[in-house]
Amino acid sequence: MLLKRLSIGIIIVLSTVLIGLVGYLFILLAGNFAIDNEKLVMNTTTSLVDENGELLTKLYIENRELVSIDDIPDHVEEAFVAIEDARFYEHQGVDFRAIGRAIYRDILAGAKVEGGSTITQQLAKNVFLSNEKTWLRKTKEVMIAMNLERKYSKEELLEMYLNRIYFGHGAYGVQAASKLYFNKPVNELSVDEGALLAGLPKAPNSYSPISNPDRSKQRRDVVLTVMERRGYISAEEAVRYKGRTIAVDHNKITENDAYLTYIDMVLDEAAETYQLTNEEVLSGGYRIVVPMSQTLQQSTYDRIRNDDYFPDGNEEAEAAAVFMDVKTGGILAVQGGREYVRRGLNRVESKRQPGSAFKPLAVFAPALEEGQYGPYSMLRDEALTYGGDYTPRNSNGEYSGQVTMYDAITHSTNAPAVWLLNELGVKKSTSFLEQLGMKVPDKGLSIALGGLEEGVTPFEMMKAYRAFANQGKMIEPHFISAIYDRNGELIGRANEEETEVVSEQTAWYMTRMLESVVKEGTAKSGTVDTPLAGKTGTTSFPGVEGGTMDAWFVGYTPSVVGSVWMGYDLTTTDNYLLGGSSYPTVMMKDILNDLEPTLKNVAFEKPEVVDELLPPVRLATVNDLSAKLQMGGRGLMSVELDWTGSKDERVYYHVYEVHKGERERLATVVGDSNYVVSRFNPFSSKTYEVAPVDSLTNQEGDPSNRAEAEFSLGF
Repeated sequence: MLLKRLSIGIIIVLSTVLIGLVGYLFILLAGNFAIDNEKLVMNTTTSLVDENGELLTKLYIENRELVSIDDIPDHVEEAFVAIEDARFYEHQGVDFRAIGRAIYRDILAGAKVEGGSTITQQLAKNVFLSNEKTWLRKTKEVMIAMNLERKYSKEELLEMYLNRIYFGHGAYGVQAASKLYFNKPVNELSVDEGALLAGLPKAPNSYSPISNPDRSKQRRDVVLTVMERRGYISAEEAVRYKGRTIAVDHNKITENDAYLTYIDMVLDEAAETYQLTNEEVLSGGYRIVVPMSQTLQQSTYDRIRNDDYFPDGNEEAEAAAVFMDVKTGGILAVQGGREYVRRGLNRVESKRQPGSAFKPLAVFAPALEEGQYGPYSMLRDEALTYGGDYTPRNSNGEYSGQVTMYDAITHSTNAPAVWLLNELGVKKSTSFLEQLGMKVPDKGLSIALGGLEEGVTPFEMMKAYRAFANQGKMIEPHFISAIYDRNGELIGRANEEETEVVSEQTAWYMTRMLESVVKEGTAKSGTVDTPLAGKTGTTSFPGVEGGTMDAWFVGYTPSVVGSVWMGYDLTTTDNYLLGGSSYPTVMMKDILNDLEPTLKNVAFEKPEVVDELLPPVRLATVNDLSAKLQMGGRGLMSVELDWTGSKDERVYYHVYEVHKGERERLATVVGDSNYVVSRFNPFSSKTYEVAPVDSLTNQEGDPSNRAEAEFSLGF
């Protein structure tokens, strides 16, 4: 037994001498060991906040929030120093006493049971070295630690250490750990909470208060005991703190799947506009202010995934939706697909056939801008053939000969749209589309019906409709309102400059006509509790009779403009829509019903400089015309014609006399429903009829019943 102790003593003495010699050599060499200071720059978490400053989510490679040593309470610093490196403020990076003690205990145990690394050595290892266990790596660790001590103060080294170490559950650094486990910043931690965090770095998973609360408490109590032994707290305080339970307020940093598309498009904009790579954003500690509406973002996510909004049998169909603030151009919500995955196919940016939703952009707005057509101009509604082989047809197979632009938009008739584009000229249409940011290579009249070679994206459609929603002006949509670096310095703001592409008058006329689409036209399906203007679009799938390839609704309220698309990524005879535009229309209306009160129930406001668009004149057929003979007038007898007139003062009447099948117009009656035929020949057979006339279009309605002159019973 005595021999064994003597052997151990000799080994310890020799080890101590050896450590001293090696230590002296390290001191000589360490001064020349180069340190890459760039590696000391830590990855930090980027925060996405809304425009009210509320945290939406965090973006990070490592979930870390840098904190100054000045904001870390003394008792938190003391807890870490006590348990990790009691002589931290005394050594120069390497604690030879601790190393000797560790070697002694390892020898006694016959295995490695205690480490002798200082806080500075741990920092050196974590920043500059790999985890390989070799003497060369350990030598480098000591040399770097000693050099770090020369270059930085103890406070700076402790700050770097506390900001870098891993605390489990994805949290790096004491600030992120404090918010994760206690849902508060580090400067609000109590002594026992600081002790709990100090006990985690040795084995973050084993001592996690979330996964292993009992072991976490035991480890915390060990730290408190060491703090009392080192004189940081009294014995009475140690007993009191140990009596506290582990009170974790777990602020779980989760990634809401509803935000995935939005986050990806934020990252894309950061790269394109601010030249920040994805890696830089995820590690640079930026604060990015985004215009997202959490309510709208969640609503689009929930509804786009709900099978009830799709035709029966189309549960596997895809969809995309995007909404923008009319005034600022800030994107409020976006969903790139029903099961969107990070950096996956973003259908908001996929080109599709827009169908009739393209008519306002390609035909009607540019026609209004030309000045030769107005909302009540008459357009030909006939099955005409163009270029020898193109005969556009109305979906219901019916043609009225003539129809107003207003009604052509409201009921989405195809023939008038193509006729008008032919009159306007394709070149004027494509030039106008280019102003809207759409470069369409097509040269044919099928542009009028959204039959495009390449198609357009839901994002482009939303952006273009904004011109109608806001006085004819375009704006560049943005996902980033402002971006700040880790020091709080502003890097840049969104450009909210506007460009006029149509006149205010055209924009207002389009709004009124697109309101009619929602109230009485193809977008009547569903209900919405805010004013809404918009256009449906349905493209047929030629492979199946009655099949649909793309279904759209693009529209806007006074505050929000959006686009919803439904369809399959690849339409085949096995995968095609069994319904049309009514489905995305209902979905959009329900999404808009979820708008925050500040974005709802606002009427469309007419600019002072524009003329109001009066509602269309609807001509009712007169079926109660009477013709009464009476004595007098310019001749011996006269005829008094009476009928029930319209309440709309814009309706006037043509009065006709019919003799031997020939009609002769006798008069035009304005503001009345009575007319006296002053001369009547009782020996001739004559009847009378009246026809209502639209004063806006000068179009005559159906003739009334024919009335034959006869004496009244009272004669």
